[in-house]
Amino acid sequence: MNTMKTIAAATLTAAVLLSLGACAGMSTRDQNTAVGAGIGAVSGAVLTGGSAIGTVGGAAVGGVIGNEVGKR
Repeated sequence: MNTMKTIAAATLTAAVLLSLGACAGMSTRDQNTAVGAGIGAVSGAVLTGGSAIGTVGGAAVGGVIGNEVGKR
């Protein structure tokens, strides 16, 4: 079981580092859209108790809000 936790932690760390590097070429508006989608996904998951539909819906709404905020 400890091996699985170690592998999961290493994979998560690699994913976070790669995702941070992916934002380097993005415009501010694109970054706001991505951040809004991420926050919306987490919020949707929390509000619906981990429902996939709530997570996807939250990501969509958050992405739209982040995109709109990025227009200014």
